Amino acid sequence: MGSLMQSEPEMEKKPIGIRFLERIKGSKLSYSAYQAIVLIVTFLAYASYHAARKTTSIVKSALDPQSPDTGLNSLLLRFTSFGSSVKEEGGWAPFNGPDGTVLLGEIDVAFLAVYAFGMYFAGHLGDRMNLRIFLTVGMIGTGLFTSLFGVGYWGNIHSFYYFLIMQMLAGLFQSSGWPSVVAVVGNWFNKKKRGLIMGIWNAHTSVGNITGSLIAAAMLRYGWGWSFVVPGVIIVVIGLVNFAFLPVSPENVGAERDEVLDSSSEKIGNSVNEPLLLSSSDSETDDKKRAVGFIEAWRIPGVAPFALCLFFAKLVAYTFLYWLPFYVSHTAIEGEYLSDETAGNLSTMFDVGGVVGGIMAGYISDRIGARAITAASFMYCSIPALFFYRSYGHVSLLANASLMFLTGMLVNGPYALITTAVSADLGTHSSLKGNSRALATVTAIIDGTGSVGAAVGPLLTGYISSRGSWTAVFTMLMGAAFVAGLLLTRLVMAEVAEKIAESRPSEECRSPVDYVQDHVMEV
Repeated sequence: MGSLMQSEPEMEKKPIGIRFLERIKGSKLSYSAYQAIVLIVTFLAYASYHAARKTTSIVKSALDPQSPDTGLNSLLLRFTSFGSSVKEEGGWAPFNGPDGTVLLGEIDVAFLAVYAFGMYFAGHLGDRMNLRIFLTVGMIGTGLFTSLFGVGYWGNIHSFYYFLIMQMLAGLFQSSGWPSVVAVVGNWFNKKKRGLIMGIWNAHTSVGNITGSLIAAAMLRYGWGWSFVVPGVIIVVIGLVNFAFLPVSPENVGAERDEVLDSSSEKIGNSVNEPLLLSSSDSETDDKKRAVGFIEAWRIPGVAPFALCLFFAKLVAYTFLYWLPFYVSHTAIEGEYLSDETAGNLSTMFDVGGVVGGIMAGYISDRIGARAITAASFMYCSIPALFFYRSYGHVSLLANASLMFLTGMLVNGPYALITTAVSADLGTHSSLKGNSRALATVTAIIDGTGSVGAAVGPLLTGYISSRGSWTAVFTMLMGAAFVAGLLLTRLVMAEVAEKIAESRPSEECRSPVDYVQDHVMEV
């Protein structure tokens, strides 16, 4: 009776959009239909997050024309800035002064710092709230404060602290996104195909970056404020779509798992993602619904090594995100320097490689059943790729694009794998004893730690490149990639030992014929 009473309020939480679709169809949606809705809605949600996040780097050159970030992450800046106002041609106070670059850098670091810090709390809250509502609030908040940054254009605001606070608040609300979408996707897909599916799904990062760049650059001709307001409005609209359609879990909408999916529920180590209502008593059900604490989540085997690995992996990835177009435009290729527009277009090859790398890493880890081996292998292989790109990227445009694609594939492959499939796997670890309310917390810990590295990498790059050389920067990146792989050594050894054990037949299961054959071979 207790279970029956608990199921009714769960059904009342079915999103209004799902009820609308079922009314049109005249029957309940299938499990695969729910999975498709989850993938589409969460893809759009996080792509809109990245589109809003990308805006600041595009507008930097309009705010401070003398900034060394001119051309950074901008595909069409020079093409679209001819219609800008007189104020934009001379920059925008306080960013057009001698310390404008420093102020813009402080805004970037403040955004990433608050984002990383907020991630830990976001995961903790996400496991204790309805993820659909939590994600919606985060998206609307992000859109609001992103737009308010742009309102400074029409309000003729020149206070540095106004823009700083808007970015920090936007970063705080953005921190709710990643733990929420990974937790929801993890609820709907078992481990057997999670790596491949999440590898494809993770393309939202690159799609969001490219879309955000194009929108922000196109809006510059009408005034830089529109470059913030338009992405802000888009993420609010998608947030409302998320509220109307996103099913948090199968139990939440009364979806019946397919038998194939049930039988193929697998584990990381001995973990398993089980439905919440399989317990034999109400006390056990309550225990499984109990949200995991922050410290308890850190103690889950594998969380700390993967989190620290992502710190260094994201350090490398975000250094390329913020500095690659600048590096390309300031490096002679075939004896000539590329324009900012050409350098920006060329830099998208890194994102394209990242999409391919994420899919490859997910597929390989699914096939061999070893996440740590896959991630570590990609990180180690990225070291020679970084070396060759620095040493031979100047030879020709084709060589630069090819090596950039390869580097993006090897750098972003493990980054995508760890932030998606690995986080979802560890969120259903056997030490949780079936508790499914740990996905958001585990995801937040791993990606939050990685986001600290994302803030450190570009900061160190700016310091080293201005006082040393780009060779020193690439040496730092190669060292970071090596440390990232090294941090997974124990997990790699455990997976290797497990594979060896699986390949050897058990002594107890061997027939007398096997022993005779072995004896004959020895003779």
